[in-house]
Amino acid sequence: MKILVTGGLGFIGSHTSLLLLEEGYDVVILDNLSNSRISTLEKINSLSANKAAFVQGDILDEKIVDKVFSLGNFHGVVHFAALKSVEESQNNPMKYYLNNVAGTLTILKECQKYGVRNFVFSSSASVYGDAESPVSEDTTSGNRLNPYAESKGMCERILNDIAISDNSMRPTILRYFNVIGAHRSGLLGEESTKEFGNIMPYIVKVASGKMDKILVYGNDYNTPDGTGIRDYIHVMDVAKAHVRALEKQREGCQTYNLGTGQGTSVFELIETFEEVSGLKIPYEVAQRRYGDIEVSYSNPAKAMGELGWKAEFDIRDMVRDTWNYEKVRFKY
Repeated sequence: MKILVTGGLGFIGSHTSLLLLEEGYDVVILDNLSNSRISTLEKINSLSANKAAFVQGDILDEKIVDKVFSLGNFHGVVHFAALKSVEESQNNPMKYYLNNVAGTLTILKECQKYGVRNFVFSSSASVYGDAESPVSEDTTSGNRLNPYAESKGMCERILNDIAISDNSMRPTILRYFNVIGAHRSGLLGEESTKEFGNIMPYIVKVASGKMDKILVYGNDYNTPDGTGIRDYIHVMDVAKAHVRALEKQREGCQTYNLGTGQGTSVFELIETFEEVSGLKIPYEVAQRRYGDIEVSYSNPAKAMGELGWKAEFDIRDMVRDTWNYEKVRFKY
């Protein structure tokens, strides 16, 4: 079966593309390379006997998208392609609504035109806003704190409306929590061309000598050690959830949390990295950032029950594989 993966050379997209290949799917990747590298395609294909096809193009370019769909007979689409910087979305909301919402509509239009019914959408726990944790799929959203989160929420509404109007469409929404880690080979990992404010890449930069210290934004939260708590999940667990979603797509629009159901504080993450790597990670406490949530972690029970999926890797595994990727890449 043939699967179209938009944004398939990005962090999560590349790991999912590889796993789809390993599971026997034919994979076509559409990526504009705005936050990815063509070398990632070589890595994916070097790790799998089955090779991915690649088309460079933007999801807003209807001619290119139509050309890709005309390749024919896609069993499904896994839609990752999106802008994802919270800070950038606050500075340039129009850019985010255009790319993330209009781009998704372009892909959905082609799905309906070519009769592609299975659609897996890359969403985010940010749609819950400041709702109290643990959050379940039916948790009422709190105040969404930035245009990035709003753009994901808008796409979710569109998918639900389409599923109601066209019962042959089978969209699945996967809401990720904080994705880190890397492929066990050390050849594939997070290699963004832009910075997004996530803590793990900064820890790695300090560990590898590229930065002197990291900034911890706030140690006065109402948490055991005063720092923010997040639900970190291994990228390969997230990739596996996409495969399971394709296997078990059902009528109507289905939504699932992807998380471990456990929270890890900033200080706990730093300490775990130090234990795993044997390195000291200097840090400095700074003022809280606007929009940062105190505690965010998931209730992943629905994905366990309906998809037969659960996170298999713990926080030490995530840290180990992240650091291994850095060591392999730069030969430390």
